[in-house]
Amino acid sequence: MKTKAVDPVTLEVMRNAFYSIADEMIAALIRASYSTNIKDRRDTSCAIYTGTGEVVVVAQSEIGTPLHLGTMHSAVLSAMEVYPFDKLEPGDAIAYNSPYPAGPGHLNDLCLISPIFYKGDLIAITANQAHHVDMGGFAPGSMPFGVREIYQEGLQIPPVKLFRNGEIDPELWAIIAENVRPRVEVRGDLLAQFAANTVGSRRLGEIADKYGMETVSMYLDEMLNYSERRMRAALASIPKGKYYYEDVMEGDGVTEDFYTIRVTVEANGETVKADFTESDDACLGPLNCRWPSVAASVYYVLKGALDPELPPNAGAYRPVEVEVRKGSLLSAEYPQAVCNANIVTTQRIVDALLGALSQAIPDKVQAASSGTMNLLNIGGVDPRSGTYYNYIETYAGGQGANPDDDGMDAVQNHMTNTRNAPVESIETAYPLIVEAYELIPHSEGPGRNRGGVGLRRKVKVEADEVQITLSSDRAKIQPWGLFGGSPAATSSCTIISPDGKSERLRSKVTTRVEKDHVIVNETSGGGGWGPSNERDPELIRRDVVAGLVSIQRAKDDYSVVIEGSTFDINWGETERLRGGH
Repeated sequence: MKTKAVDPVTLEVMRNAFYSIADEMIAALIRASYSTNIKDRRDTSCAIYTGTGEVVVVAQSEIGTPLHLGTMHSAVLSAMEVYPFDKLEPGDAIAYNSPYPAGPGHLNDLCLISPIFYKGDLIAITANQAHHVDMGGFAPGSMPFGVREIYQEGLQIPPVKLFRNGEIDPELWAIIAENVRPRVEVRGDLLAQFAANTVGSRRLGEIADKYGMETVSMYLDEMLNYSERRMRAALASIPKGKYYYEDVMEGDGVTEDFYTIRVTVEANGETVKADFTESDDACLGPLNCRWPSVAASVYYVLKGALDPELPPNAGAYRPVEVEVRKGSLLSAEYPQAVCNANIVTTQRIVDALLGALSQAIPDKVQAASSGTMNLLNIGGVDPRSGTYYNYIETYAGGQGANPDDDGMDAVQNHMTNTRNAPVESIETAYPLIVEAYELIPHSEGPGRNRGGVGLRRKVKVEADEVQITLSSDRAKIQPWGLFGGSPAATSSCTIISPDGKSERLRSKVTTRVEKDHVIVNETSGGGGWGPSNERDPELIRRDVVAGLVSIQRAKDDYSVVIEGSTFDINWGETERLRGGH
């Protein structure tokens, strides 16, 4: 039978149709979810795969995290090794949350995978990944420090058929329910994940009815080829050579030792290799990484630096090789602890890659961002209801400055793409009061383009027996600037008692906090790009007006003298003096 020729116009029509399905899936998941972490913070992602498990389409809305979308690919392929998907039935769904052998990055990120059948044949796969607020284990939130094995982190779920014929398996759910703290939220979010996959299956069937399954299959495959061509063209823009960089993480929750990630990026024209084999050995605490998370970080950086509009799918990955060393920090072996690698380690992988690429394509690489997702878990029993709760949020920090623009203030950076939890949602759902939520002046890295500033949030605890986990970094070593740009401020977390006494926490700790104490979490800023004395004085004036930079800092760090009071500045009655200007 003669194969149809690929038509560029039809390819564009089909591409947008596929993306609309993924976007509708994630919208359905968010609307149906129970937890604040998903319905408000949107810590979830959706994608469509070929019948052989190759990721083709990921949600292109503002929702979806690069880390999820990278690790889901390996999770789907691993699940297919356990279950022959063509032998499954409509309404079945496979659940999988273990990073071993090659699943999601940590146990909270549960992946739900569903086959799509059309006229009795397996034609594609839908999958989504959502961060559940708790998976049991040592501490509320299932991402504790002080642990050394994944057994202590929570419930491990290998690929299992959790849904059968459209219904959640009651026996498997009973096992899950006995191991998680907020059962209602976990069950509700699981049902929302299944609903999202059902939407994807229904919509793809409608497209097959309209265009024919042969056409749908052909253009699913062609989207992979299209992305491969674009990635190869983008990689060709990197000058051939080897580029090395290293960066460190500050302790692992067991020791305060620094752990170094080392990468050599080898550009060979239309292909590239990222070699991490010289990175440190695995650590004792839960910062160890599995290779799918490393690969996801590499794919993210290359797409972001070289071709931000590139459709991210398995075709784009074909020209990219990622090498890790077994037993190292970036290739953990079972049962080493891994739960906080998503939060810190993947961010540092990104920093190392950007540092290496800054030597090859300096006009396309930004300075270091806040360098951590700044996780805060607060959990216990809600005195208002007598039930378990767990508040989880990753706090935004400063984005690194770009070659042609400032870094954004207080934004989720790199491998995460979640939103903030609204104050109203926090205070309604949990026994917590948000006393302050603000940007931090002077936390930016000065430069011709300045880095973004970090944020400060003060949360008062209004319950007894509260356990918290802080997972952060860049508390000692500042996020670096590029090409003359200055580093940014570091992070910190302090507990303030009712009598005003303060205790600064380590950046990686699980501990208890008493009632009426206030948690003050401050995130780091982003590094600057280019010499600060080249910054446009008008931009400095605006930062002074906004309260992000003081008049004295403008003089000391940017060599700009602003005359007049802050009131005068607000009305534009200023003089800007830099040298002879």
